[in-house]
Order: sequence, then structure tokens, then C-alpha cells
Amino acid sequence: MKRITLFSGLLFIIGLTLTAQDNAAKLEGSWSGVLKTLAGDLNLVLHFRMTDADTISATLDSPDQAAMDIPCGRVTVDDDTITVDIPMIRGNYRGGLSGDTLITGKWSQLGRAYDLNMKKGAKPVVHNRPQEPKPPYPYREEEVTFMNTVENFSLAGTLTLPEGEGPFPAVVLISGSGQQDRDETIFMHKPFKVLADHLTRNGIAVLRYDDRGVGKSKGRTNDATSLTFADDAEAAAVYLLQRPEIDGKKVGLAGHSEGGLIAPIVASRNGNIAFIVSLAGPGVKGYDILIRQARDIMTATGSSPEEVEEAVASNSQLFRMAVAEPDLRKFAKDAMEWYGKELDKKGLGPEERREKMSEFTQGLISVNNPWMRYFIDTDPAQFWSKVKCPVLALNGEKDLQVNHEMNLPAIKAALRSGGNRKVKTILLPGLNHLFQTAEKGSPGEYMKIEETFSPAAMELMTSWIRKTMKMK
Repeated sequence: MKRITLFSGLLFIIGLTLTAQDNAAKLEGSWSGVLKTLAGDLNLVLHFRMTDADTISATLDSPDQAAMDIPCGRVTVDDDTITVDIPMIRGNYRGGLSGDTLITGKWSQLGRAYDLNMKKGAKPVVHNRPQEPKPPYPYREEEVTFMNTVENFSLAGTLTLPEGEGPFPAVVLISGSGQQDRDETIFMHKPFKVLADHLTRNGIAVLRYDDRGVGKSKGRTNDATSLTFADDAEAAAVYLLQRPEIDGKKVGLAGHSEGGLIAPIVASRNGNIAFIVSLAGPGVKGYDILIRQARDIMTATGSSPEEVEEAVASNSQLFRMAVAEPDLRKFAKDAMEWYGKELDKKGLGPEERREKMSEFTQGLISVNNPWMRYFIDTDPAQFWSKVKCPVLALNGEKDLQVNHEMNLPAIKAALRSGGNRKVKTILLPGLNHLFQTAEKGSPGEYMKIEETFSPAAMELMTSWIRKTMKMK
């Protein structure tokens, strides 16, 4: 689950065009700085280049978000002052050029301002990822495609097969929310690639695939929900059942975050699923998960109690209104009117009111879509209660996105309510939402941590599958 809070997402995508000024030539080259936000530090790099028309073009790198060569747009230079307008994210950067090597300024976005000083001569940002496997591998790797026959489009992925004749037990890896590639790449980590490598080395075949609309996979995402994503995951499982190298009685699903909701949807309707591993999967409605998530992350990243309560109250009301009003346009209109009245009560000045309304609008957009509406209002218990296969549910103690206290007991209770006693829930000390060993569990730590996936968690998952599938 990569959606963290409605009003804390900072999308650092800037663009600029620079009018030719006397100081413009000083900007040519690469400039780097570190943006210190409540969610953690973010490295940014601006590359300026003089054009033949004596203007400056620029691109932006956000290495921590794996976003490179982002095209830029408009900037003005007035004496030593540089102003960058960023309308697409409702933000701007304004700074003073000190000599030839330093810009001292502030980044403003969605009502918040952050110091951002840029130094000339950017060095590449390198993140060490020691667990990422490198070829040659002691197993077979195959590029595959398979069909979602419900909507009639193809999905693409990587199948890793242990050495030997087989047939092998197999698992489909199902990613969390947001459009993910087959490796579930996030903050320069590739959790699914690391996990697939570990499982395959231990005799378990793995299919990981690009989400619909990502990489080499086709398919529409505009109206997609967890329910339609389940069709994709089921198509992957059906494909494995047809492979001669795979033991058709030992095909399971491992879902991370939202993937931990998709897995029981598939298993509740397909009796061929042999097991499920839930990796920080939901056991309660998305409404409850997101409210707790906002409170925990904002508290961990230093927000004041007043800021936390204001955000929680706004999110709660927005979610309730979304559930109550199915018409997207009417919901948006009603929500804006409600928040406008809330701001009237605060007696804010025009500028602060505009900033608050802009921030709320961004949150409204993130809610007013089919995926979020389904997630908020869907109780996973309706699917877990119909799952009959063995289930291993894992959660990190320091997971601030899918809280273990709410979700692990709920998964167990739902399974048992349907008569399934083949369930094991385990709380893993010191691990965050990505199953990294963490200090606080804040998303701001994800990129800084070198560990991609806890070896202990992978070994626990592997040994459980091997035991459950009666592998020698």
C-alpha cells in the first residue's frame, strides 16, 4: 500500500524554461540539493543547458523516487533571484544565486514551505542494494505472457524455475497499490526480484508480472479496482496451472499490501489455489486502514497533535462522503462546499485559505476514483471467510501503513469464521511495511535502508511454503 496520507504526498516534478538573462549562463550545469520534509530527505538534481537561442532548458532528477530526466518548464531570473513556477503541482521554487555555485532558496508546495539550497556540480546519487540478485542465476528465467480473458488483454512477466525436472510448487507474486512493475520497484529497491530469487533457489517456481498498463502488460486502469486486479492475478495462476513444469496442486499466491486483499479475492472463488501468503495484507476496511495510517505516519514524522487531528478529521469526512455519494461529480461538488464552510469557521486570510483549499483539492482528487472508493468501503472479511486453503499472514511490528494490531487478528478471525483453521499469523519484530529492518517504520526510511527484504522474513515464508506443500 503505497498511498500514505491524502495530504502529505509531494510530487517533485518540476519543469522550467528560463528567459535569457545575464546570470542565466551561470546556471548551466547540474545542481543538487536535499529537500528535508516531514517524510524524510529527498535528493533533487536540476540539469540546466543553454540552447542555441540563448535560453536555458532544464531537466530534473529525483533519484530517491527513481525519476530521471523529467522535462522542465518555466523559470525567471531577475538579477540574482531565480523563481521557478510549477503549476502542474501547484508549487514553486524561489532562490538567490550566491556567486557561481550556490542557490539559497525555498520550495513551496500545497501550503508548505521547505528550505532547499542547490549546489553546482551534482554528484550521482548511488544507493547500495546488496540483496539485488545478479546473473548468472542458479535457475532458469523465462519471459512469459498470459491473457486476462475477462477483459481480453495480455499481461507480461518473468517466470523463474528451479533447476531440475519438476514439477515444482509455484507462487504468483501480487504487488501493492499503485502501478507497479514486476519487481515491485520502489525507492530503488526491487522487493519481488529479491523474493523471487530466494524462493526459486529453494525449489519454488515464481511468477511475477507487470501490473496492467505497466511495462509490457496491456490493459486499462481508469476504472480498475482491487476486484478487477484480481482477474489479473487469477490469470497468472491459471497460466501456471497449464505449465507442465508446475505442480497443478501446489500453486499459491503471495500478495503484498493491496496484493494481500487481491489474493483472498482470487482464492475465495478459485478452489485450485493451494495456499496464500499475506505480506502486510488488509484484514479490515480501507477506511480504517487509511485513517490509522495517516495518524501513525504524521505522528512519526513530527506533525503536531493539532495537525494530526485536523488531517484525520478531514480524511474521515471525505471518506464518508465518498461512500455515501456514488456520483463522482456530485461528490466533488459537495466535498468542496463542505470544506469551504469549514474554512469559513477558521477565519483565515485569503492566501492561507487558498493554500488550504489547494491542499484539500489534491486529497479530493486522490479519493474521487473507482479504485479508492472500492478500497475504502470493502471489507476483506467477505473474501477471507471463503478461503479454504492454508494461509500465512505476516506483518511488521513497525509497519505504519497497514497496522498489525488491526489487521492480523481480523484476518485470522475472518478465516476461522468460515471454518478455516489452517492459518498462521506472525508479527515480525523491527520490520516496516516493506519488510525491511527499520528504526521507526516511517516511509521516509524506505529509500535510506540498504536492506530490501528481511532475510528472516523470506526464510520464514519459504520454510512455511515448503512444509505446507510437503516438499522434501
